[in-house]
Amino acid sequence: MSRPIVVIPCCTKIIEAYTFDAVSRQYSAAVAQVAECQPLLIPLDRALVDIGAVLDVADGILFSGSPSNISPEHYAAGEVPVMPDKLDKSRDAVTLPLIRTAVEKHIPMFAICRGFQELNVALGGKLHQAVHDQEGLGDHREKKGLTLEERWGPVHSLTLTGKLKEWVGEDEIRVNSLHGQGIKEVGKMLKPEAFAEDGLVEAVRGPDDHPFCLGVQWHPEWGAAQNPVSVKLFQRFGAAAGVKP
Repeated sequence: MSRPIVVIPCCTKIIEAYTFDAVSRQYSAAVAQVAECQPLLIPLDRALVDIGAVLDVADGILFSGSPSNISPEHYAAGEVPVMPDKLDKSRDAVTLPLIRTAVEKHIPMFAICRGFQELNVALGGKLHQAVHDQEGLGDHREKKGLTLEERWGPVHSLTLTGKLKEWVGEDEIRVNSLHGQGIKEVGKMLKPEAFAEDGLVEAVRGPDDHPFCLGVQWHPEWGAAQNPVSVKLFQRFGAAAGVKP
């Protein structure tokens, strides 16, 4: 029996002046090894992506993290990008309509870091371009000069509520949440279910009748098989992807 297919939209990566479609192997490994699904990467050029065809084969979709940011034109018309060199408009053009259609079609989705922000924006939410510049919010950015293990280890606590608290089985967890942007206003149909110590929303869940629609600001894909919380979330995602309508 074949495994469920989980589609992962790529990011734009420039290597020696050539354009590549790329995604960190941590995501595909977590999908294959923990969710027990078959990852399938799709390119980012909107002209190369037939969303209908993608959704025909997708049993689930994972929206990964990325060094890039969503262009503010999608959530704050007229707002100038804080870091214009960090945008990936090709990814915006694919992921935002893909999310909206997948929500309508009740296709299981797991959205991580940038993907979490995409889920929020696609459903009408807004972002802070620079969380660390907002009064009352902390600096959630990645700390440079550390080893990978130190950089991607747990850095702060989250308080869980709602279904996410039920799924994880804990009131509070520590996570590796590394990001410059963050949620300013939660999108329609989304419920905030995890909060950082400074009050920033770090997880949202979609409609109750959706088989699995979860966005998290942290990185459960990192060392997923060794992290009990990551295992619970990826296994639940994989189980939802394996249920045929």
